[in-house]
Amino acid sequence: MALPSVRIDPADDPSIQELVALRPWLKYDALDGLLMDGVPLNGIADGAGTPTWVTSAATIRARYDALAGALNEAGLNAGIHYAVKANDARATLDLVARLGAGADVVSGGELRKALHAGIPAAKIVYSGVGKSEAELRLALEHDIGQINVESAEELAMIAGLAASLGRTARIALRVNPDVDAETNDKISTGRATDKFGIAYDEAAALYRHAASLPHIQTLGLATHIGSQITTLAPFRAAFARLSDLIVVLRGEGLRVSTMDCGGGLGIPYRNEPVSSPTGLAAAIKGAFHNLDVRVAVEPGRWLVGPASVLLASVVLVKQTPHMRFIVLDAAMNDLVRPAMYEAWHGIVPVSAAAAMAPASPTTIVGPVCESSDTFARNRDLPPLAPNARVAILDAGAYGRVMSSTYNARPLAAEAWVDGGRWSITRERQPIEALWAGERLPA
Repeated sequence: MALPSVRIDPADDPSIQELVALRPWLKYDALDGLLMDGVPLNGIADGAGTPTWVTSAATIRARYDALAGALNEAGLNAGIHYAVKANDARATLDLVARLGAGADVVSGGELRKALHAGIPAAKIVYSGVGKSEAELRLALEHDIGQINVESAEELAMIAGLAASLGRTARIALRVNPDVDAETNDKISTGRATDKFGIAYDEAAALYRHAASLPHIQTLGLATHIGSQITTLAPFRAAFARLSDLIVVLRGEGLRVSTMDCGGGLGIPYRNEPVSSPTGLAAAIKGAFHNLDVRVAVEPGRWLVGPASVLLASVVLVKQTPHMRFIVLDAAMNDLVRPAMYEAWHGIVPVSAAAAMAPASPTTIVGPVCESSDTFARNRDLPPLAPNARVAILDAGAYGRVMSSTYNARPLAAEAWVDGGRWSITRERQPIEALWAGERLPA
């Protein structure tokens, strides 16, 4: 059973100082306020306005190195494929490409963005339950490294398209191991009732069939059981089932050379204990060390989530008989996770003086005309006047990539911090862009 979405007692929330202390890329300066890698966020807000996404390149590098190091120290023959759906910003894709990562994509658009960023086609894995014929044709024409097949029906589509193009499709079967990831119900993907993957009991027969098809090269198996997984037990359970399946397939004389372990490693939004890359590597090694398979992982949230903040300014403070509301210029159209998942994000003032001031329960909301446009309820924050600035933490994954223009609100600007300097990587969307593609009917 998946963990329900519950409201946690605000008394258990980490303080502003605790949130910043456990994120070494952030630091308060008495005069300049909150810094990211030594760069004042106030300076970025002055230059770019708010709301603005701000990303630390050094943090992504350090986290990639930590993951790659853990896999290497475990003695695993492993590939890293960045999950593009977590954050498809051009600057992010360019950086992970230069670090040596491949890509895990789930649409034709993500495939094109990964190729445009310089990620070699041979290092791209294509997942997802609803790949269209046009998208599969694109993948085959670019001869990508692997297509993760999610159903018997999709396998038939791929085989037919590969034959018509005179190509060989390299595929892995995405197996649904019927394992509960013990995460939010909306981001759990490995249970029998979820739409993803091939039922475990049907996987061996379909793999056998795939291996018999012309224009199909069976590489191995894949699985992905969900996102924001904070313990290793679900990974171990899923990997054990896949390990058993590999033994069964090889017992039938079938070749299984790769095991795509997916992603899902969680991050500590509230400073809660979470599993580490070292623990994940140990779980993978424990399941597959004696099977001589090349493994792959698909990090998304773990790699980029902590690296970004959403800078916002206070529009006004509204006091009612029941609650003090701080209204920001950022909204659910910018960061939808709190509205969609009741997700918890740290919110800290940019001012160092404000960070040390006495705090009291506050509800932080955006200006969108929805009651769900709420970032936090009863959160202890100091008094914040209009135009004061806050940083919403750990917003690098499923933040800007899920943004919309609801309420005719243009997309926020984006800034990149690297080497002690910052630069704009996406200008704030001009209001005219909201209707530029529209036409009146004849």
